[in-house]
Amino acid sequence: MAVAKIRLYVEHPLGEGQSVPLTREQAHYLFGVMRLRAGDAVLLFNGQAGEWRADVVEAGKRGGLLRADEQTRPQDMPPDLWLVFAPIKKARTDFIVEKAAEMGARRICPVQTDFTNAERIRRDRLQAHAIEAAEQCGGSFVPEVAELQRLDAFLSAWPGERQLMFCDEALAGGSSALSGGLASAPTGAPWAILIGPEGGFSEAERTRLAGMPQAHAVRLGPRILRADTAAVAAMTMWQQALGDWR
Repeated sequence: MAVAKIRLYVEHPLGEGQSVPLTREQAHYLFGVMRLRAGDAVLLFNGQAGEWRADVVEAGKRGGLLRADEQTRPQDMPPDLWLVFAPIKKARTDFIVEKAAEMGARRICPVQTDFTNAERIRRDRLQAHAIEAAEQCGGSFVPEVAELQRLDAFLSAWPGERQLMFCDEALAGGSSALSGGLASAPTGAPWAILIGPEGGFSEAERTRLAGMPQAHAVRLGPRILRADTAAVAAMTMWQQALGDWR
């Protein structure tokens, strides 16, 4: 039996004996870049059916066909956690999306705050980064990247049961990071983490967040972190306190 070393996300049902057609881009990657041939094995996942071992049935320059043989891992769903962040420079926004997918975000939500510099994003490109991160880190779930929207509109439609970890840079240098924040937060509830832009939150935004009963203000250590660093630090803190790293 051929050993599968490559993982590929597909938007196709998976099951024993299921044929999986490849897009032109997928065929180019498997057969042009990775040099796979008929009979070679690939690991597939679609975000719903776990991970499956599949064999290459047809290998062509513009397409191909795989056949799923057996499930190698069941579906692994991350905690119900959203990462809400203000987009920054292109490469650093890509980094945030990639790390959110690796670290177990269920949904990735870009928002435009009062001090956000980036006025638009390429959602399709960021979604592709999330898929690539899931392929590389061994995950079987791909978080959805939502469309960019204003923070005030996003908060106006906030689900009442979802708790919010508000990472407030104004708290840097204060008391314990968990004091008055996650330490007293409810467990078992859906959550979101909010990371601000490079210029921080405006006073109006901070006042509104402070008035939300679901919001829990936390500090991320004694120093103010860059937005991309803050996203990783916040997800690490949440996963260790309330997520699946406990």
